[in-house]
Amino acid sequence: MTIHETLYIRRADNADRQQIWDLIFAILSSYGLTMDAETIDHDLTDIEANYWRQKGAFWVLMDEEELIGTVALHYVSETVCELGRMYLAPGYRGRGWGRRLLHYALQQAELRGFTEVVLKTASVLKEAQSLYRRAGFVPIADQEPGGNCDVVMTRKIRC
Repeated sequence: MTIHETLYIRRADNADRQQIWDLIFAILSSYGLTMDAETIDHDLTDIEANYWRQKGAFWVLMDEEELIGTVALHYVSETVCELGRMYLAPGYRGRGWGRRLLHYALQQAELRGFTEVVLKTASVLKEAQSLYRRAGFVPIADQEPGGNCDVVMTRKIRC
C-alpha cells in the first residue's frame, strides 16, 4: 500500500528486527520508558514466529529504505486481536501517517475476521491515546495492563 510517493507499508520480517528495536527503543526512551527483551518485548526476537505464524501480523512503514513506523496485530481469539507495536518516528508525526498506519491495521483486522481490537498503551503517550480515541477506541477497566502499559482500550469493528 502506497501512502505517499516514498512512503509505503510492507510486511515485517526478522530481517527488520534491529531497525524495529532501534525505533521502538528511541521512542520509548524519549518518554522515560524502557524495553526488556527477556520478558515484555520478547515478541521482537522472532517476528515471524511470534506474529505471522501465530495468526497475527506485523507491518512496517517505510520512507524509501528507512523504517519510520510499525504496527502489529496479535491474535487473542477468533474474534479478538490486540493492536500493538504502534510507533512512528517523531519527524513523521502530526502529518496523518499515524492515522493511516492505524487505519491500515484496522482494515487488516477486519479482513482477518476479527470483530474487536484491544490495545494497551502507556498513560504518558498522550498523542497515541488521542489518536486511538479519534479512531473509536474507548478505555476499559476490566483488562489487566502490563509492563509500561497502564491504559487498556477497545474498539469494535465491522465484519
